[in-house]
Amino acid sequence: MRFRKIFVIGLALSLLGIGVPAWSDNDPRSCNDLMSSDTPAYVVCRWMATPEEAADIARFWLDNDGENMRNTVPVDSPTIDCTEEGNSCPEVPDDSTSGDVGDPDPAGENDGGGTPECEGGAKDCYVDPSELSAAAVKTAAETAEGQAVKAATAAGLRVWIDTDLADDWKAGKLAEAVKRVGALALQQGVTGIRFSSQLGYNQTFTSAEEIDRFVTEAAAALRDAVPGRKLALHTVVPVLGCGANEACKTEIGKKYPLLDPERVGAWLSKGLVDQLSLDNGHLATEYAAWKIDAAAAQRNQWIQVRARAWDAYATIGAEDAVFTAPGSSKLTADQALKTITERVATPLQSDAAETVTLWTRWQDAKGAVNRVLGEKLAGNATWEQLARLSEVKPRLATLYNPATPEVDVATDLKKYAEVFGQVYLAAA
Repeated sequence: MRFRKIFVIGLALSLLGIGVPAWSDNDPRSCNDLMSSDTPAYVVCRWMATPEEAADIARFWLDNDGENMRNTVPVDSPTIDCTEEGNSCPEVPDDSTSGDVGDPDPAGENDGGGTPECEGGAKDCYVDPSELSAAAVKTAAETAEGQAVKAATAAGLRVWIDTDLADDWKAGKLAEAVKRVGALALQQGVTGIRFSSQLGYNQTFTSAEEIDRFVTEAAAALRDAVPGRKLALHTVVPVLGCGANEACKTEIGKKYPLLDPERVGAWLSKGLVDQLSLDNGHLATEYAAWKIDAAAAQRNQWIQVRARAWDAYATIGAEDAVFTAPGSSKLTADQALKTITERVATPLQSDAAETVTLWTRWQDAKGAVNRVLGEKLAGNATWEQLARLSEVKPRLATLYNPATPEVDVATDLKKYAEVFGQVYLAAA
């Protein structure tokens, strides 16, 4: 009961935003003093059990020559007496046809009742599904996207396939889209598939129930097609930025009815996806009516994410295009460092986001190209500051479209690998 009270009090303080930060040296469980002086600031140490608590735990089990340890027994499992009145137990089916080990199978036992007949009397009508997969994977490797996977892997980048299956699902073409994307995801070096972006924020779906069906069916199809690969989603949950402001939560909830945090959390708790990226593009403008600036909105968002324990179910990431600008980034070194602190360090130090995805190049509706680097990968102050984040490089990712290279795919990806440890490769 004592531990439960402590947990509830701690959770309440976190929700209010007044708890002691996990990275603070004032935290009674901080063990930062045990780390070397050159340890980066974003690396923190906390006792799961303080040395005093650990000693108490050890004494409990070792006192009196380990009496408590010896007296420990497994928890009794519940049993049902099938002969007792009122209880019913399922009947075990007759297994008399199974035969002994080594005996031939009864006719039709393992082929669904008999060998399927071939249309037109053809002799070889069965093709092993693995052969189809191998052929599809080989074909995918020869496409522009497949070659980009090879180039990214060669550059040392962890690769995700970035696509959007929402339109395919709505058109009833999910199965063929999954085969196409799955063949790419089975390339060597690919970690997983991000199968939708701006989910619920764009105009693709009209109801929350429709979104749930899409996520459930797309995830199931991908799990079957590419077992072992991770699945990811990108979305926005604007209400999280409101914090405790009830008026803000009410109005934002009306504006974005499809982005209920409880529904998003259910995708994670059900194991439908392994990674969720939350876009930060709305932070600067969405909450002005309630005098909540970008820094406060971001703080509110990560407090809410942490309180919901989303990271217990999936990897949570932040996504941001803040460093891009028409042509290239115009930030000075000091401005870039300040932005890095606000949009990269803060999400990571929040103990809620484990990765940060930064856009490096994109084209707007009018055709203007927005970049971090200059044209033809020309360097600038922003890139120099980002390149200094080598300690968190594995946590940094970017997006890349091999159909629109800046120089060429191999050169571009090699350059991006100076800053990033992961890349999302766009695929149709």
